Amino acid sequence: MTPLEKIYWLRLALGILTALICTGYGLAAGIFSTETFTFNIFMNSLSIALVVYLISYYILKSKFMPKVEKPQKIATTGIGIYFIAWLVFWVLLYTIIATV
Repeated sequence: MTPLEKIYWLRLALGILTALICTGYGLAAGIFSTETFTFNIFMNSLSIALVVYLISYYILKSKFMPKVEKPQKIATTGIGIYFIAWLVFWVLLYTIIATV
């Protein structure tokens, strides 16, 4: 497995983990409801997802910098799958918890 493939799969797993973190934050703050979904709930979760992505970038950069030809590939590899996985799993978990 090449370093870029490892980064891709790590970002997929991290997107799912971030969705769990955002859901846990929502539960702790008591913001889940079937009647109301405010834009603030989405923006708070998106902010958490962005911060986790930036932290992962610096961690992966320190680990994979000598193994990758272009350093900017570390930032762009897996960005799409990260946010798609985060959004899909966050919506799924939000829907499951809000309807309970």
